Amino acid sequence: MSLQKIILAKPRGFCAGVERAIEVVEQALQRFEGPIYVRKEIVHNPHVVNALRQKGAVFVSELTEVPQGANTIFSAHGVSPAVHAAAHSRHLNVIDATCPLVTKVHVEAIRFAREGYTLLLIGHAGHEEVEGTMGEAPPGAIRLVQTVEEARAIDVENPAKVAVITQTTLSVDDTREIIAALKARFPKLVAPTKDDICYATQNRQNAAKAIAKAAEVILVIGAKNSSNSIRLTEVAEDAGRRAYLINDASEIQPGWFEKVTCVGVTSGASAPEHLVQEVVDALKRLGATEVEEWALTREDVSFGLPAELQKL
Repeated sequence: MSLQKIILAKPRGFCAGVERAIEVVEQALQRFEGPIYVRKEIVHNPHVVNALRQKGAVFVSELTEVPQGANTIFSAHGVSPAVHAAAHSRHLNVIDATCPLVTKVHVEAIRFAREGYTLLLIGHAGHEEVEGTMGEAPPGAIRLVQTVEEARAIDVENPAKVAVITQTTLSVDDTREIIAALKARFPKLVAPTKDDICYATQNRQNAAKAIAKAAEVILVIGAKNSSNSIRLTEVAEDAGRRAYLINDASEIQPGWFEKVTCVGVTSGASAPEHLVQEVVDALKRLGATEVEEWALTREDVSFGLPAELQKL
């Protein structure tokens, strides 16, 4: 084993939206009596979910599993108006932990739909954020675009009135290519004044590209269903490096590092920092003796708690 050096990407790990969502659950557990139900995973990381479950949070897949009138939290990924309506019909006390940057995209979808645009949403089918955003526009008024090929082939009723929005956790480079293809197809394409891909996603991808210039292998710590963690892995691979998405240190395989002297480590926006330190310890046991942190950007973003908790 020739492993000598570890380079840690910074920024990495929790973003402001994830920190806020976790705090929402913890505050609700402290302030409300009775069970606190959480629809879906509050963020896409099993370690976070299990830690909150141990504190008393009850995670459910659908609102039908929640008793009438119970305290219920919506995850950071956002929900559609139909889910809000279902919660209202069950008289649930809802605390909405949707990331404010996701809410921004919902507001854009509502505005563009109201103005009569055909909406093209760049994102991944089945992702909770995409499902929530698509619910903000009437059926047929919003279309999902996942690839450059789909962008080149898509047809709309009025090519002169088309708008584009995006999922917040996409690859910056891939999204740029899809938007370019859409602009070539629809020259009058309207886009939001500010990029929908969140600051944390962009910063983590830039940091991954930076460490990929020196590290021969990149480890990305994050859940297999975490969109931004998957994109980080792809960014490292696009930079010409072998990259592995791991949930935690237990998934590391020593064979990955044969004839490798330097390994890079980063983590998705839902991955706790203690997982990074556990991976570093595991790599040290495999021979690494030097740890460097490459800091590209300083993040100082924070979001206040939702109104439902502020008024208590």
